[in-house]
Amino acid sequence: MRIDFVTLFPETVLTAVRASILGRAEARGIVAFGAINPRDFATDAHKTVDDAPYGGGPGMVMKPDVVAEAIRAVQSPGATFVYPDPAGRKFEHAAAAQLSSASHLVFVCGHYEGIDERVMEAFPGERLSVGDFVVTGGEWPAVLMADAVVRLLPDVLGCQDSLAEDAFSDGLLTYPQYTRPEVWEDRAVPEVLLSGDHGRIRAWRRLMRLSATRERRPDLFARAPLSKSDLKLLE
Repeated sequence: MRIDFVTLFPETVLTAVRASILGRAEARGIVAFGAINPRDFATDAHKTVDDAPYGGGPGMVMKPDVVAEAIRAVQSPGATFVYPDPAGRKFEHAAAAQLSSASHLVFVCGHYEGIDERVMEAFPGERLSVGDFVVTGGEWPAVLMADAVVRLLPDVLGCQDSLAEDAFSDGLLTYPQYTRPEVWEDRAVPEVLLSGDHGRIRAWRRLMRLSATRERRPDLFARAPLSKSDLKLLE
């Protein structure tokens, strides 16, 4: 997979995605990251990338000509365009899974008051939101989404089985985790995890997932596909 970022801050984005697991994935040839700056395509002396909005209003809007030229510089046949946008569809696990099948993702990161609407018309793609809040630019939402996508690619994680127990993989939150020491500040690891009884451990972890989802995310719990054994665990 290739992932490109159209951004005014390419060094910031590339430093973030080339750390830790994603960086190792790139080193192993599983993914390749790139970034391009619309400012490089500005033709005036000040390298202008924004202008006042038509119709008035606060702030500045990123110009369509420079953004489009940056996109064309990295565009490939069949590229999937993603626009981090607080007004977009909510980015969830299903969206990450869908994007993980693409061969080339291009994240177009807005700044200021956003990007001229005509860019999205010229390069149709997905508007995706990481939450109901606004940040200063699309860079960090793009990095978050790229991370969620890349970790789903084959051989990126050291233990591929962990994907099956991820939060949201089946609509539920994950279970709590513990490691050594067995007792820390008078808090002990739950006895069931020390029992060696794998059946009991599986049942406990399933109950923890069900209980956590019901308590903290009732919206997810309401649409989770529960089995008869799940309902019995919750009794």
